[in-house]
Amino acid sequence: MLASLPLRLLLSPVLIAQALNVRRSAQLLPEPEGPRAGRTGQGPELRLLIAGDSSAAGVGVAHQSQALSGQLVAELAKDFTVIWQLEAKTGVTTAQTLAHLQTLPPARFDVAVTALGVNDVTRQVGLQRWWADQQAITALLAVKFHVQVQWRSGVPPLERFPLLPRPLRDVLGAQASAYNAALAQDSGGIARNLPFDASRLAPEMMASDGFHPGATVYAAWAEALAQEIRAEFAPRLAGPPVS
Repeated sequence: MLASLPLRLLLSPVLIAQALNVRRSAQLLPEPEGPRAGRTGQGPELRLLIAGDSSAAGVGVAHQSQALSGQLVAELAKDFTVIWQLEAKTGVTTAQTLAHLQTLPPARFDVAVTALGVNDVTRQVGLQRWWADQQAITALLAVKFHVQVQWRSGVPPLERFPLLPRPLRDVLGAQASAYNAALAQDSGGIARNLPFDASRLAPEMMASDGFHPGATVYAAWAEALAQEIRAEFAPRLAGPPVS
């Protein structure tokens, strides 16, 4: 449960010290090597954009083939010719990702996957501001990038991250839950919500820093997304029935 304001004020020196230590530890892992755009697979063309923070960038594994982008593209390439692009960076907030997407040239994508929220939580971005930034990204994806469907990835349960000590993990976990509640209430227009599967967040499935996903978590995440995307787009991209 989120601490009351007086308790949070009382704990603030402890929380600040813990947060600074976590930030130093969690950012030691580099972004993985490997391509960030490409074309692969067979079947109807599917244009995919992945955007977000360190989890979208694949921090926690050695190569993009083990990360979200590589594993998702590999799954989708079984049914589609996937033309894909990764726009992600360690440490970015939702507002910073919005600003980055605004600098890109106009393009056309069928699908967008976003992974954002953890850095907003650790920076204590208020729920209303974060939600406004989320909605602005969705609007930009629809207008500038012609995205037909966006999957917003749920914020992971930070209260279960091995790296985070108490009371920091409880405060951040409660804010992540509030973010996820907002995502769950809004799935209209092009936006879809993909909740984080907390059952797959065992410590041994995470990266060595205890904060980022490991290859197993990325694989499960990619599989869940591929199922959703396949169900949505296979009928749309199928050719006309043979008479």
